[in-house]
Amino acid sequence: MSISEIMGLLGGLALFLYGMQMMSMGLEASAGNRMKAILEKLTANRVRGVLMGALITAIIQSSSATTVMVVGFVNSGMMTLNQALWIIMGANIGTTITGQLIALDVGAIAPLIAFLGVAAVVFIKNEKIKYVGEILAGLGVLFIGMDMMSAAMKPLADSEAFVNMFTKFENPLLGILAGTVVTAIIQSSSASVGILQALAQSGAIGLNSAAFVLFGQNIGTCVTALLASAGTGRNAKRATMIHIMFNVFGTIVFTVLCILTPLTQMVESWTPGNAAAQIANLHTMFNIVTTLLLLPVGTWLVRLTILVLKDKKDGVDKDELTIRYLLDFKHINAEKLGAAAICTEGIRKELSRMMEMAGENVRDAFDVFAHRGTVTFAEIEKREQYVDFLNKEISKYITSALSFEATSAGSQMFNAYYSMTSNVERISDHAINIAGYSRMIKEKGIHFSQQANEELQEMKQICKKVFDILQETPDDYVSWHESLACMEQKIDDMTAQYRDNMYERIKAGKCSDEGSILFSEMLTDFERIGDHALNISNEMLKTMIVDR
Repeated sequence: MSISEIMGLLGGLALFLYGMQMMSMGLEASAGNRMKAILEKLTANRVRGVLMGALITAIIQSSSATTVMVVGFVNSGMMTLNQALWIIMGANIGTTITGQLIALDVGAIAPLIAFLGVAAVVFIKNEKIKYVGEILAGLGVLFIGMDMMSAAMKPLADSEAFVNMFTKFENPLLGILAGTVVTAIIQSSSASVGILQALAQSGAIGLNSAAFVLFGQNIGTCVTALLASAGTGRNAKRATMIHIMFNVFGTIVFTVLCILTPLTQMVESWTPGNAAAQIANLHTMFNIVTTLLLLPVGTWLVRLTILVLKDKKDGVDKDELTIRYLLDFKHINAEKLGAAAICTEGIRKELSRMMEMAGENVRDAFDVFAHRGTVTFAEIEKREQYVDFLNKEISKYITSALSFEATSAGSQMFNAYYSMTSNVERISDHAINIAGYSRMIKEKGIHFSQQANEELQEMKQICKKVFDILQETPDDYVSWHESLACMEQKIDDMTAQYRDNMYERIKAGKCSDEGSILFSEMLTDFERIGDHALNISNEMLKTMIVDR
C-alpha cells in the first residue's frame, strides 16, 4: 500500500468522522434544549423508544453519539434506565442506515448534498434552515470521505499478502477481535463498517470472513459509551452495561448461526455481486433480530444491570454544601448530542432546590419576626449561606455553559437562568433582613398590636402561595405567569394598605417609634420579595417560549 493510498484512506476517514460530527452538531443546535421534552413524549412505550433511537441515529449516522447522549441523560436523571434501554436498541438499528446508503451508492450525489448544505449555512439567515444545512453538509462530507476510503482500498484486492491476512478472519474469534479493536480505535461503528464494505467491494474479503469482523464492530462501538460513563453515577454505568450486553448477546447468537447454518450464503443470494449491500443487509439483520429477541425481556435486562451494579451507600454529610445536579464538564462533551439539554436540566433542578430553600427562609423569617414557632435566626442564616453557595455555583456553571452555546435561543435560555438565580438569592437576602429585625425587637422590648401580628401572618401566607406557584410545572405557562403577576400586584396592594394601617396605629398611639420603623422596613422587604418573584416568573416564561 503506497503512501498516497494511506493518505487517501486517512483523509477519507477524517472527512467521514468530521461529517458525522457536523450532523450531530446540527441536530444538537436545532433540538438540543428541547431534546428532553422530545424524548419524554416519544419514549412513553418501548416501541416508540426504539423508533426514536433509530430516527436520531439515522439522522446523525452515529449510534455512539446517541448512546453517549443517553448515558449523559441517565446520569443527570433526565431519563430512566427503561427509557434508555429502548433508545439504545433503536440506536443500534439506526446506525445500519449508513451501510445501506453506502450500498445504494449515495456517494455519487454526495458533492451535491454537501453543496446544498453549505449553501444553506452560508446564504440563508433563518437559524432553523441553517441547522438543517449543517446536517446535510455533514452527510455530504461523510459520503465524500467514504468514497475516498473506497478509492484508496481498491488496490488492496491485488495484494496477495493483504488478501491472505483477511482469510484468517474466517476464524470467528479472530474476526470478532479484529472488528472490536478497529472500531474501538476509530470510535465509530459506521466508519469501521464503511471500511469493511469498501474492502469487500474491492474483493479483499468475502462475506464469510467479513461477517465475524462485522459482529466484532458492534461490540467495539460500545467503547465510546464506556469511556463516556467513566466517573458518572450508577445508573449511567448501567446504561452503558445494557449497550454492551445487547451487542455481546447479538454477537453470540449470530456467530452460532453463521457456524451452524448457511446464513451468509442466504444473505449473499439477496444481492449477488454487491458485497457492500451484503454487509449492510447482514448488519441490519443483526440489529433488528437482536432487538426483537431482547425487546420482550427488556425490563429483566434492566433488573440484571441493577443486580450486577448495586447502589453505593450514601456517605454524604447532609450539612455539607454540595451541588447535586450540575455535572462536571469533563463528563459533558459540549460537542455531543444532548449536551445543552443535560446542562439546562441540571440548572433547572439546582434552581428548584435553591428556590425551595429561599421559600423556607421567607416563611420562617415571618415566624421569627413574630416570635412564633421554634425556628431560630441561626437556622435561617445557615440556609441563607447554602442559597449563596448555590447562587455562586449555578452562576459559574451558566458562565461555562454559555461559552460553548452556539444558538441564540440557547444563550437566551442560559441568560434567563442567570437572572433567575440572582433573584432567588435576593429573596433569601430579604428573608434574612426580616428575621434579623427580631434581634432588635428583643433588645428593645418592642411589642406589636394584634392587628400587626395578623398582618404578619397574612404576609407569610401569600408568600407561601407565591412560592408554591413558582415551583409548579404547569401546562399553560401564560396563565401561570398571569396568576403570579396578580399575586405580585396583591402584595403591592397589601403593602400600601398595611402602611396606611400602621399610620393609623401611630396616630392612635398604638405603635411605638421603634416598632413603626421596623414594621416599615419589613414591609419594604415584603414588597421586594413580590418584585423578585415576578422577575423570576418573567424569566421562566422566556425559557418556556425558547424551549418550545
